[in-house]
Formats: sequence, C-alpha cells, structure tokens
Amino acid sequence: MTAAPDSPLATLWCPSPNAEARVGGRVPDMLLLHYTGMESAEAALDWLTRQESEVSCHYFVDEEGRIAQLVAEQERAWHAGQSRWAGETDLNSCSIGIEIHNPGHDFDYPDFPEAQMRAVEALCLDILSRHAIPPHRVLAHSDVAPGRKRDPGEKFDWQLLARAGIGLWVPPAPLQGDAGLGPGDEGEAVAALQRGLLEFGYGVEVTTTYGTGLEKVVEAFQRHFRTARIDGRADKSTVATLDLLLEAAAATA
Repeated sequence: MTAAPDSPLATLWCPSPNAEARVGGRVPDMLLLHYTGMESAEAALDWLTRQESEVSCHYFVDEEGRIAQLVAEQERAWHAGQSRWAGETDLNSCSIGIEIHNPGHDFDYPDFPEAQMRAVEALCLDILSRHAIPPHRVLAHSDVAPGRKRDPGEKFDWQLLARAGIGLWVPPAPLQGDAGLGPGDEGEAVAALQRGLLEFGYGVEVTTTYGTGLEKVVEAFQRHFRTARIDGRADKSTVATLDLLLEAAAATA
C-alpha cells in the first residue's frame, strides 16, 4: 500500500484496511460516485476506515471540500457492493470510488455545497488525468445498483461535472405530460426500452414485460439523467433522453 496519496488534492491519508489487489490485474476504467448516507462526515470517515465495516473507497470528500485518500488507486476498494454494469459484476476491480459526504435520502437529503462540488470536480479531473476512463463510465452508485442504492441522488450536479469534461451528459428532453410505459405493460415498446438501457450499460433483461426490475432501472436512470420526475415510468422524455445519451456515448466511444 502506498504511504502517500495518489492525488495532490488529498490533504489527508487515512488508510483503510478494507482493500486488496484488483482481480486479474485490472486497471481502473470506471469512476463511481457515492454519497455517504451518514449524518456526519466524521462518522462516515471513521466507518470507512474500520475493518469491521467491510466497506471502503479510494477518496472521501467532506462538505467543505476537504479530500482524504483511503485506498491507493492501484488497489481494489470495497465500495460498489452487489452491482452490475455492461455485463460486469466485479465493479470494485475496475473502478475508482469516491464517497461524497451527504446524509442522503434518509436524513432530509441536503444540497451538495458548492465548495464540495468544486472539490469533486477537481478530484475527478485529477483522476481522469491518470486513468483512461471514458465519459460513459463515470457513473452513480444508483446506476450500477438500481433499487438497492439511490446515491449520490438527484441533487448531485452532474451537469457541473460535464461542463468540465467529466462524464456523459445531454440536456434532458422536456416533459410532455404523457404517462409513458410502466409496470404491467408489455410489447415491443418495452423491449426497445430494455434494449436501449442494456446497450447503455444497465443490468436489464430483454423480456418485453415491464416488471419491478425495469421500473427500478428507469428510476435510477431518471435520478442521474432526467430528474424532472423520478417515478420509474418511461415517458417520452425519459426515452428521448436515453436515445440522446446513446448517440453521445457512440460519439465518444
């Protein structure tokens, strides 16, 4: 384990015992953003560095924008949990994880302060300068664990990061007032939605049936890319935004 931070932006080195070698010698090609979901930054940092927690991350950003490194970038941190993206399930081996302190949905879910967002922006740019991580693989924890995780959530400013060249973003298509597809619907329109989400990377099966699993994936998509209404229903705005993102991902591939 390194004895000093990989990033010059990290002012604290707080090594976590919850780390190991990346499986198969993988090099990071994904950046995964989380919120802590705990009431205080101090408690969150303490938990992430305790062996009994069995969780960790590479970097931690508190609400004032201070950055700590917990796990060396070359090592596998334990932050993704049970997750899936683009057919892969061991996302810890291919990703760098950033925990951003925010109490989260269970504790009134406050806004992310500007100083914190600017620190996240700078840290992401620094990480991207060292690792070949494509824009479409800068993701939310909720993207890779739909229904299980909601972080960093709909208040996180993905557009701010995108303006700095971090991640994939398109202006969301406006709401049109339609109810859209939802649980219980069946047919080719559902299958087309499933194919699009699968192509983008989400862990869905093409079944032609709109079940609970698909509802959770659509909700996760909306939480990241179309926050005007987060209801798990694939209205025209959601589908159009997905189509635009697929075009943008193809253009950056």
